[in-house]
Amino acid sequence: MISSVFRATISFFDATPSSRILSRSSTDQSTVDTDIPYRLAGLAFALIQLLSIVVLMSQVAWQIFPIFLVILAISVWYQAYYISTARELARMVGIRKAPILHHFSESITGAATIRCFNQEERFLMRSLSIIDDYSRIVFHNSGTMEWLCIRINFLFNCGFFLVLIILINLPKSTIDPSLAGLAATYGLNLNVLQAWIIWNLCNVENKMISVERILQFTNIPSEAPLVVEDCRPKPEWPMDGRIELTGLDVRYSPSLPMVLKGITCTFPGGKKIGVVGKDGKWKGLQDLRSRLGIIPQDPTLFQGTVRTNLDPLEKHEDQEIWEVLNKCRLADIVKQDKRLLHAPVSEDGENWSVGQRQLVCLARVLLKKRRILVLDEATASIDTETDNIIQGTIREETSRCTVITVAHRIPTVIDNDLILVLDDGKVVEYDSPVKLLKDSSSSFSKLVIEFLRRSIQE
Repeated sequence: MISSVFRATISFFDATPSSRILSRSSTDQSTVDTDIPYRLAGLAFALIQLLSIVVLMSQVAWQIFPIFLVILAISVWYQAYYISTARELARMVGIRKAPILHHFSESITGAATIRCFNQEERFLMRSLSIIDDYSRIVFHNSGTMEWLCIRINFLFNCGFFLVLIILINLPKSTIDPSLAGLAATYGLNLNVLQAWIIWNLCNVENKMISVERILQFTNIPSEAPLVVEDCRPKPEWPMDGRIELTGLDVRYSPSLPMVLKGITCTFPGGKKIGVVGKDGKWKGLQDLRSRLGIIPQDPTLFQGTVRTNLDPLEKHEDQEIWEVLNKCRLADIVKQDKRLLHAPVSEDGENWSVGQRQLVCLARVLLKKRRILVLDEATASIDTETDNIIQGTIREETSRCTVITVAHRIPTVIDNDLILVLDDGKVVEYDSPVKLLKDSSSSFSKLVIEFLRRSIQE
């Protein structure tokens, strides 16, 4: 399941809430590892006890054996009638639980924004609504179990009553009174065991839904193979960072329209290319991904230390890490903590500002020394000062690299060597910013004028 999730396509994560994935890898996995084996062991032990008691009682009064068979047949019918509904309810319980966790975690993350817009009541009512949906299914699930328990207990009490009638009416010459008392005790144990076995068997069948849910996540559509042995590039690839795109069509899923339509252009090696417009997305697999440096729009930090966030695979020396921290203006911030590179980083980097997190992502990329660097709206969520630091560091440290900057801020790309303007997924213009600005009718000129107009209004 874990291997399947890690190799899943991006569309899977777009359509699947993280709480659903966590539920399968925590609650369902715990049920499979601990609950089901424990109940199966108890079920096997109870079955051995049940068969032993039936054999012993049949030695005392053979009339008990047909009663046992009749009760067993009726119990099996009850179980089959119950389990068809209970199984679906168990599935629905698992499905209804994930939205509660997802909504709660998102509400906690966005608590400041919710309070800012006075939307506490709306999120509270939404939370109560999905809890009610979950509770409703749990109530019906518990109700079906009680339905089964009442009928099974009534059936076995009737069976115990018949056993007592048989023992009382047996001729005294055919049975020892002490054996009759022992048989009555065994009959009571038989009643309890049969009820417990049927209930536990139904419970195990319900718990097997967790196995089914885990198996569902072992058949997730996967990406293309990470490594194709016959088509692997040389270790030093890419040599100069030149990128050629020929008829590139991209869509987010087979059911959605194209977002990039027939893109054909060449990015010269060692040049800075700005991509402006509404669209821009770049993907690749292991050989390609391992040779790209990407700074995303949302900076990602992990719980751990500064060092593990910059060099998780521990391939670099401390001196190299301090060099990139100095280049990214982070060295003074890290030195404020006496633990230096071992200073703690909280989950999602909450103890760092957004701008500092983005600088950490820049330092992580510079440490890898890739020939191709992609900035996917990397400065969209940060202040102008941090944006200037990032752009200045990139200009100084990536003079021989091909840098592709996807941005909506015109100042971010205005000094690039080439500008690629996209509109409706198609290439509208592709030239140097100087030439594009000379033509007042060009799309890039209009974007610059619009940006200046908005800046003056602000």
